[in-house]
Amino acid sequence: MENQKSIWMVTLILSMVAGYCDTVTFVSAGSIFSAHVTGNFIVFAYQFVKNADTHAWIKLLTFPVFIISVITGGIIASRTVNRYKVLLTEGIILLFSGLISEIFLHTSALVWQTYLVVMLVVFAMGLQNAFGKLYAKETYGPTTMMTGNVTQASLEFGSWISSGFKDVLSLESLKKQCITISGFLIGCITGALLAGHFGLSVIMLPGAGMIICYFSTERNTSAALT
Repeated sequence: MENQKSIWMVTLILSMVAGYCDTVTFVSAGSIFSAHVTGNFIVFAYQFVKNADTHAWIKLLTFPVFIISVITGGIIASRTVNRYKVLLTEGIILLFSGLISEIFLHTSALVWQTYLVVMLVVFAMGLQNAFGKLYAKETYGPTTMMTGNVTQASLEFGSWISSGFKDVLSLESLKKQCITISGFLIGCITGALLAGHFGLSVIMLPGAGMIICYFSTERNTSAALT
């Protein structure tokens, strides 16, 4: 039961963080996705055919940054027994990104500092994706992209209905998918509201939250072992 509660919390928190970061960079940094980086291909293609300026090409840079981040996440995981070190690193990067934005970004214009912060956020989201792949049992599913989760939830919902609302396994799976999807949606709404008022610097909030969660968990684990 305790393990299931842990999975529930990790899934909800990571989904909220991903939705939040994805929306903050989209709203405050020229429509760049930081979690769902393949979405940047679509935005780039649209801007390209509309004769966009060089800013549109920056979106393609998110892809190699993301790849390097995932590789880095794998290296971190291979060198520590604590699987949450990957998420601690993500939190530190997000906090650092927000501080850079707060200190150096004093304009809503798209400048090089803006793109530096965005690429750092993309790197952080790459680490979260790596965590999800390396430790699949720690969450109920992918926490950064919702297409697969919505597909799975739809299938489970259909099975539950076709069974006359008697399929307990489908219902349980549906509940798990709803946790992921609702967490992402909450993160998106929160990110949009805060970014719209305060800009890119609000990216530090999930970073600080993840760091606090990490050390709180470490303290509780150490207390339980003594």
